[in-house]
Amino acid sequence: MPRVHSSFREGVVLGVIVATAIWLWLAVVDGLAGQPLRTFQVLGGVGLFTVLHYLLCLAYGIVVLTVVHGAARAPSLLIFAAFCFFILEFAFVMATVLLANVGLGQLAWVRILGGNVIGAVLTFVVLARGHPLKREFEAADREE
Repeated sequence: MPRVHSSFREGVVLGVIVATAIWLWLAVVDGLAGQPLRTFQVLGGVGLFTVLHYLLCLAYGIVVLTVVHGAARAPSLLIFAAFCFFILEFAFVMATVLLANVGLGQLAWVRILGGNVIGAVLTFVVLARGHPLKREFEAADREE
């Protein structure tokens, strides 16, 4: 019996994994830099940052899984996803430039872009394990 996918459930799991990994990355980098929780303070305080960070990562996870599940029916959605990924990465670069000049200094590149890379890699790993798209596309191609 084929596995039933839930964009919401799987997206929440992905969001929590990504949010936790990035949160821990920021805490470790800040600690190693001798500035415990500095990034959190610059971005609104530990509590506010944590809540907003997890909410945004949950939304990210749900959107990503919705697009992946939709791509099984309409493969052109992957082009849309790649474009959105590029725009999101560009936004993180711009935010890093801004944060480097507004309080995080040169370590902003390690903190923000490092966390972003970790989040992207985790996303691809989780998706590759739960959604072998190549195999799913090949199966869909055989059905046509």
